[in-house]
Amino acid sequence: MSNTILPKPHQCHCQFCQQGDVNPKQEWHQQVNLFMSRLDEQQRRWYAALEAKRVGHGGMRLISKITGLDVNTIRRGRRELAENLQGRPIGRVRVSGGGRKPLEKKSLNC
Repeated sequence: MSNTILPKPHQCHCQFCQQGDVNPKQEWHQQVNLFMSRLDEQQRRWYAALEAKRVGHGGMRLISKITGLDVNTIRRGRRELAENLQGRPIGRVRVSGGGRKPLEKKSLNC
């Protein structure tokens, strides 16, 4: 058994899940968030984009409430999928050179 700590799934903020009453949509929202908790950042973006497209009008806003992802992140996922993931690395989360740049070591001789 692994000692890996899994991320806690996002809690949905849609009107159905916030009411407290049992609603069939709650189970789907919980499953979406559980699934997304196991994906890396680009996979979450793409899955959210696919779900938003499936929902149709207002889909990006709804999926944003369900998943906690920003609407602009979902929009970026839609754009990347429309471009057939051109320029997206395989086997990496970020493109080469992406992410924070290393800090320079401070000199002790001031």
